[in-house]
Amino acid sequence: MPHRHLALACLAGALLAGCGGDDEVTIGLPQLAAARPGTLLDCTTLGGFRFAATTVTAASLVPAGTLSNAGQPVGEHCLVTGRMNERTSAVDGQTYAIGFQMRLPREWSGRLLYQGNGGIDGAVVTADGGASIGSGGLLRNGLQAGFAVISSDAGHNAAQNPLFGLDPQARLNYGYRAVGTLTPMAKALVAAAYGRGPDRSYIAGTSNGGRHVMVAAARYTAQYDGYLANSPGFNLPKAAVAQLWGAQQWRRVATGTGTAPSFDLESALPVAERRLIAQAILTRCDSLDGATDGLVHDAAACRGAFDLARDVPTCSGARDGSCLTAEQKVVVAAVHAGARNSRGEALYSRFPYDPGLVSTGWADWKFRNSVRGGRDPVAVAHIFSTPPVTTALSNTLDYALAFNVDSDAPRIFAVDAAYAESAMAFMTPPDPLNLDALRERGAKMIVVHGAADGVFSADDTEAWYEALDRRLGGRAAEAVRFFRVPGMGHSRGGPATDQYDALAALVAWVEGGTAPDRIVASARGAGNPGGANTELPAGWAATRTRPLCPHPLVARFKGGDVETAASFACER
Repeated sequence: MPHRHLALACLAGALLAGCGGDDEVTIGLPQLAAARPGTLLDCTTLGGFRFAATTVTAASLVPAGTLSNAGQPVGEHCLVTGRMNERTSAVDGQTYAIGFQMRLPREWSGRLLYQGNGGIDGAVVTADGGASIGSGGLLRNGLQAGFAVISSDAGHNAAQNPLFGLDPQARLNYGYRAVGTLTPMAKALVAAAYGRGPDRSYIAGTSNGGRHVMVAAARYTAQYDGYLANSPGFNLPKAAVAQLWGAQQWRRVATGTGTAPSFDLESALPVAERRLIAQAILTRCDSLDGATDGLVHDAAACRGAFDLARDVPTCSGARDGSCLTAEQKVVVAAVHAGARNSRGEALYSRFPYDPGLVSTGWADWKFRNSVRGGRDPVAVAHIFSTPPVTTALSNTLDYALAFNVDSDAPRIFAVDAAYAESAMAFMTPPDPLNLDALRERGAKMIVVHGAADGVFSADDTEAWYEALDRRLGGRAAEAVRFFRVPGMGHSRGGPATDQYDALAALVAWVEGGTAPDRIVASARGAGNPGGANTELPAGWAATRTRPLCPHPLVARFKGGDVETAASFACER
């Protein structure tokens, strides 16, 4: 049987193991051994830990219950804080360092977890392997699962955001070098804490943290055994440029009033009109997977089934939430088709039509983060453009709306004497389709992306995965799997089953050889210990579950209780 067909046949079964331990799906790829547990030796002595260019600022024992997650106490652990590579910039005179914290549990699983941060970094967040690595809130975070966890600020602090982009080295640290610098130190610190280094090492993150994961999979393959990328912005500079272009499109149909009407970009497509589009999508696409349940699982079929111009009423009079104007339709279609320059060349990916566009998070990214605050305008101007555009910070709105995609967008590819690496070089995987070294050492990678992500397109991630699969002759699923989450916004939220433990699935694959033929995801209804999702439709069961299926398989209803994952099978 051809490799691709065999892989799909195995995926369609209840477990890959059912296809036989020696089948062609995994032949030739090594199986890594399971991690062995250990016990913390002495926390206070870690205050004297020594490593090149590293200063430990504190090491203290944190009693059980000091931290909690999903209503459950986090066990006793050692908290170590410090910084690496402290220096004074010759460019801006600022003092930079890679700040970090590590939390090392008393009862250790034998594993290390690098926790990637979102946004433009600049803060050392709690290293617990929880919300920062994705999904709507893990009911058991990495620290509770026995991982030694490290987090960092990626080489700059909050006061230096976003002007750290003036410093070439700070740019590189943010892009990829902080991960490469911290990882050997973290492994040495683990060895000092437990008497041996980690048996298995993982890196996980969402958004920019997911980008860190995909970059690490290409640059630091020897350092990690498992890679978990949630909602990854692996083409982040392109996506940020697309946000500015999108703001300009929305402005054409915004109806806000006042001295700065463009601040009210949401008036271009307020929630009532987004609900209208969402219902039209559901009317055409909801039942394509066999269940009418408010979710579009078959995204590929929906691309052909839904037509904005045909399926959404066109206004013959005033806008009242029951129709879109012809010009609105042009703008909505353009934004979903993806940003383009005046020559018609694509600047970033298309976006899928998904009913999750009703969510507040989708609107935040499309209408607010694209023109103000510390998001897309300042990132494009100060961090991704060569040379930096230092005037943008004084008026991000004007910068976004005046951004010229023909002359300004190419700056994300530019270099000069001071900035030797372009944003696309330091922010993205150097060769995203070459994961040969990862495969050959037995490492594994899981990528999860919400279909209603308003800033990083799930279709961009899908296109990457399909190109990887083509390069590998249909064998990508041996080591890498991509899961789309219907309805989910950027990293979490939306009308979706957005609570899932992809980290546990990754460990089972890396160390146990159990490839994830499905990941069961839950809705976060009222009473959920990880926190409720207020955007769930009223008719859903509070504990609805769904299988997330590895691409290109789709969750198809097979009969039974429509609220449970057991009623769905992952099929073509």
